[in-house]
Amino acid sequence: MSIPATRDRILEDRPVPVPIPQLPMAWGHTYVSITGSGGEGEEIPLTSFTDRRWPGILLQAGATGLDTPPYELHADSYPNLDGSSFRSARAAAREVMLPVYLYGVDRRSLKDLKRKLVSALSPKRGHCVLRFVEADSQVRKPYCYYKDGMQGNESTENAGFRWAKYGIQLTAFDPYFYTDDLQVAEWQFNQGEGLLKKDRGLFPLRLSRGTLADQAVPVINPGEVEAWPVWETKGPVRGFKFTSPGGQAFGISTPADGGDAVAAGRVLTVDTRPGHKTLTDDQGKNYWPLLDPAPFLWPVEEGKTTVGISVTAGNGPASLKLTLRPCYETY
Repeated sequence: MSIPATRDRILEDRPVPVPIPQLPMAWGHTYVSITGSGGEGEEIPLTSFTDRRWPGILLQAGATGLDTPPYELHADSYPNLDGSSFRSARAAAREVMLPVYLYGVDRRSLKDLKRKLVSALSPKRGHCVLRFVEADSQVRKPYCYYKDGMQGNESTENAGFRWAKYGIQLTAFDPYFYTDDLQVAEWQFNQGEGLLKKDRGLFPLRLSRGTLADQAVPVINPGEVEAWPVWETKGPVRGFKFTSPGGQAFGISTPADGGDAVAAGRVLTVDTRPGHKTLTDDQGKNYWPLLDPAPFLWPVEEGKTTVGISVTAGNGPASLKLTLRPCYETY
């Protein structure tokens, strides 16, 4: 007597598809180097050690502190309840450790390598720039200061007649990685005629009679975190105001006498970056006292966003340029 096939039996008899594994992408090794003296010294490669007969410095396995930056969490405690209420978070300084191996062809070449590395890392000469370059040519750079790790240890596990090992400890007070590429947008005005047209400009702008007034100018920050822009305004400009999506703003109103806030031929640079925060022109004049009340020099959020820009040009060619350097949480 035959047993009728059930739905479960039919499903069991069907062949199970085998997933096709994804083929790995060909990818070269990451190039790493360090440059001292405020980034102006000699670039020292840490991953180009290809011949053991050459004196060189090799980055070994075990580096730490190169991915997510540490965060400080702030909370408010309840007076009569358990737990706390989250208030804010901030990325703290990044601590980096680089295990390096110094190999010399003789004692003299080893000592020369030590001196070169010690000189490059000295925090009295400025910060160090770590440079990471992937096979797709993307560059990521944190800015660090030497802290510890090169005092020296002459034990048999850490040093020899022609070699030495160190665990270099660096502190990146700015915990993010930066690129070599800049994001730049520029608007030009020439006696009331917009040189960037709406149908072919970089952004869908509305330019008329030498005035740019748009509360939704699209801006793209390709980084992973907010970036602090640098604004350059070339006069004659009677007044301007820049507004963030959250409503923070800064600007300089048209003077009471109807003149120009930025004179013809002058270039006012508004640097919003932390540690800078300056408003000076190309002759060194300070424009801070001219700012409207309660100014806030705001950053550009990551991804696609819109900003408010209002610029009134004077009688003559004028321009506005926005420059930002994207930054990332890891290399």
